Amino acid sequence: MLRATDGSAATIHNRRTRCVINPATLTFVVAGFALSACEPSHQDLVAEHGATVSGFCVECHNDIDRTAELTFESLDLSNAAAQADVLEKVVRKLRTGTMPPSDQPQPSARDRSALASWLETSLDDAAAANPNPGRTETLRRLNRTEYQNAIRDLLALDIDATALLPPDESGYGFDNVNVGDLSPALLDRYISAAQKISRLAVGSTQTSLQSDVIRVPPDATQEEHVASLPIGTRGGLSTSYTFVQDGEYDIQILLARNRNGNIGGLRDETVHTVQLLLDRMPAATFTVELPEGGDDTLADSHLTIRVPVTAGPHELGATFLKNASSLLETERQPLQSHFNEQRHPRLTPAIYQVAITGPYAPQGAGDTPSRRRLFVCTPTEPGEIEVEEACAEAILSTLMRRAYRRPISATDVGGPMAFFREGRTGGDFDAGIGAALTSVLANPEFLFRVELDPDQARPGTAYRISDLELASRLSFFLWSSIPDDELLDAAIRGELSRPGELERQARRMLADPRSNNLASNFAGQWLLLRNLESVSPDPRLYPDFDDNLRQAFRQETELFFDSVLREDRSVLDLLNADYTFLNGRLAKHYQIPGVYGSRFRRVALGQDSKRGGLLRQGSILAVTSYATRTSPVIRGKWVLDNLYGAPPPPPPANVPVLEENSVRAGLPMRERLSEHRNNTACAGCHNMIDPVGFALENFDAVGRWRDHAADSGPMDASGALPGIGEFDGVDGLEAALLSRPDLFAGRVTENLLTFALGRGVDYYDAPAIRKILRDTESDEYRFSSLILGIVTSVPFQMRNST
Repeated sequence: MLRATDGSAATIHNRRTRCVINPATLTFVVAGFALSACEPSHQDLVAEHGATVSGFCVECHNDIDRTAELTFESLDLSNAAAQADVLEKVVRKLRTGTMPPSDQPQPSARDRSALASWLETSLDDAAAANPNPGRTETLRRLNRTEYQNAIRDLLALDIDATALLPPDESGYGFDNVNVGDLSPALLDRYISAAQKISRLAVGSTQTSLQSDVIRVPPDATQEEHVASLPIGTRGGLSTSYTFVQDGEYDIQILLARNRNGNIGGLRDETVHTVQLLLDRMPAATFTVELPEGGDDTLADSHLTIRVPVTAGPHELGATFLKNASSLLETERQPLQSHFNEQRHPRLTPAIYQVAITGPYAPQGAGDTPSRRRLFVCTPTEPGEIEVEEACAEAILSTLMRRAYRRPISATDVGGPMAFFREGRTGGDFDAGIGAALTSVLANPEFLFRVELDPDQARPGTAYRISDLELASRLSFFLWSSIPDDELLDAAIRGELSRPGELERQARRMLADPRSNNLASNFAGQWLLLRNLESVSPDPRLYPDFDDNLRQAFRQETELFFDSVLREDRSVLDLLNADYTFLNGRLAKHYQIPGVYGSRFRRVALGQDSKRGGLLRQGSILAVTSYATRTSPVIRGKWVLDNLYGAPPPPPPANVPVLEENSVRAGLPMRERLSEHRNNTACAGCHNMIDPVGFALENFDAVGRWRDHAADSGPMDASGALPGIGEFDGVDGLEAALLSRPDLFAGRVTENLLTFALGRGVDYYDAPAIRKILRDTESDEYRFSSLILGIVTSVPFQMRNST
């Protein structure tokens, strides 16, 4: 209805809108309604969307039932900011289609979208007016990965932090979250690590011997060539090992034995040649054969040699020369794995471990990468106290600036200089530097990242972090390591706050090889690749699984993820790719012809290929399975949580497990899991989880494709996704996820932000995430765009004061 008086404004009424239009802008009227720009009032929108909430949500979320501990009866939609925590949950449920439940009345697609969009706009406007960046911990300890990378960049020294420090506790899926503590026992480990690293970096002049043992995984097959060893060899190991000083070292090789103590694969009169390699060149050659009488107790006792080696890192290898062999002519495809003497025994001997002991007759540290990095000054007149101390101060101030990630004053240098003098008293200049280096590496300013509130910050307000803190956030996000000199210099000069400088630094760091950290560390945790180390399928059911396949699984996914990052592709390509990375072992497992050898290479896939994106890769499929079978529940939950952004709630207490030894154990997985879906306490979640996992049932527990479910006929891989509907197989699941690219890109962004900040993403971060997605949608959610969006976001650049 249109009402107007002469020369006055016209008022339009309909069931949704009441708006006032100036007569000067009223151009024409059709059927009593003005065709002009007319926006509903705020009160009208509150009433309209309040009706949607009342009609579809309050039946469960009321003051009496309080389903999921939520009630919407007193929900005030006119003030979104006051109830942002609840409304963000509503938005997520609406966007993912998980609420209302599928067996309840549903709002129309238009009403669902309109409510979600209006809530998002209200929440985003409130966040823009009053930013809430959250608060990271004031003190955050370097975890094992960060510590290892920091030592690499600080001292040009590669260490194995897993051998020096205990595992870190994981929180929100990442091990850089729960790192605020430093127990006395952990402090002792850090001090011991600092002492060992100092000895390696400086080149200790102590005469005591040290011994290290490097082992090959017991379930590694060693019948074929190992990557990084010379062509024409088989099996063995290759590793980078840092020799502490110039001198002589005893190197001993032991061969793998079975549980009876016999050398596996040493069965006939064949002579096997063992080579010890230093920097890929033979340092010693031995032969091994079965002794007369068959007693091989001492058959490998002669595999030891003392060799002169210069200090510093060297490539150490132990392997066998490959003997000529012919293909096995058997009725069945021969197994690729050979390590279990009872089920699939070794065909030839294998390396068990290499032990290095030394140095004998030490001759000093010589010229090593770590000494070149550390000793920026050398005393011109050794023995002159003033000359040595001036040089020591130059060394330590340079070291501490990088280690503490800030400018260093003369007062700061005083502490390590005291350790230098103490070490110098009982030894030479190098001994003094070694003692000072140990003190720096055990100092809280190196072990902890510190973010302090400014003195002028009022409690409970948001403030912009300093350039030095921003530099550390950026480097530990992209590299899991300390800032390099260029980034640190820019931060000290206050340039990171300038427009465009932070983005320029981020792009430079993404192009650096150290950004491989995102593939090995971020993806390794987001995609559960670290869990592969504990994957051990039942050898009776999966006899062809070994450590070679386990490592190939991980390398395929890391190389694939890194290619998307390096080529700056859309993150959607993680789901839908026409290529992958294979070596001969993995290609044979996937039944992809034409790929041979140990080297991984990029392989283009045909349109009908069963391989490609993450959901088709053995790593993901193996870590979401049990040792004896697949798990649609684990797979479905993982997809919903990590890819779709609709994590199901935790299971209720005392949920019964599936009976593996019952008659039902022989039924198809879909029928076995119906036990949960028919249970009213479980059905609500399993009706959402199970159909997602069923779509991946064509892949078994080790990622092999199968068209049939044992004796149960063709595989039924039909599935469904909340808010999208039904589909068939992995193709349908990928298409369903890609039909909502904003949800997948949003979940990637949330995980990246969690990793970047070292804290869980909360409701107040949602506006920043939506802004990143809006800004990157036109760029098809390219990886660099998401990362730059995070780096320039409010949560990354700001922090709440206490």
